[in-house]
Amino acid sequence: MTAPAPKDAGIIPINPFLYNLVVFATSIPMHLQGRLRVEGLEHVPLSGRVIIAGNHVTALDPFVIANAIPRPRRIQFMAKKEIFRNPIIGGIVRGGGSFPVDRQSNDVGAIRNAIKVLNAEGMLGIFPEGTRGGGEMNGGVALIALRGKAPIVPVGLRLHRRVWTVRFGPPLPPQGTIKTLTAELGEAIQQLVTA
Repeated sequence: MTAPAPKDAGIIPINPFLYNLVVFATSIPMHLQGRLRVEGLEHVPLSGRVIIAGNHVTALDPFVIANAIPRPRRIQFMAKKEIFRNPIIGGIVRGGGSFPVDRQSNDVGAIRNAIKVLNAEGMLGIFPEGTRGGGEMNGGVALIALRGKAPIVPVGLRLHRRVWTVRFGPPLPPQGTIKTLTAELGEAIQQLVTA
């Protein structure tokens, strides 16, 4: 007889109805504001563990990426803990499968949650700059990729003349050191943004 798995051993849950509703609702401003152009979808795996990591331009970035990825995949974001303080917004974000991270510390709990998503063959979304327009790459994405044995698909986001452009680049294998993988990711994102 095997012992039951601990309650926190599974993936961070996603409410499919809520996730689809939020993705649909957030697609409306993109279509009202302009249009969504997606490039490089061939680099986004349709199954298996993967990290999607990109630059952070606006508060809509997670929703833009969620609208760009191929269905039926769902992306779960590591999001700043401040979002979860509001019971309504926090509840919606959590229902969509996102989980909080304390950006002011080495948040071990957030790293564990990220690894849970990957171990369940999920898609994890992270903004390595940590904040909109941060400019400096943090090593957390590389750390999670190496520990979770997950490739990183870099993504460049841009909003120009009412057109959202989402460019996915070739996956970076989870190898090397945190420092070298972080530098490689930063260079890949920069090339996608300026292409």
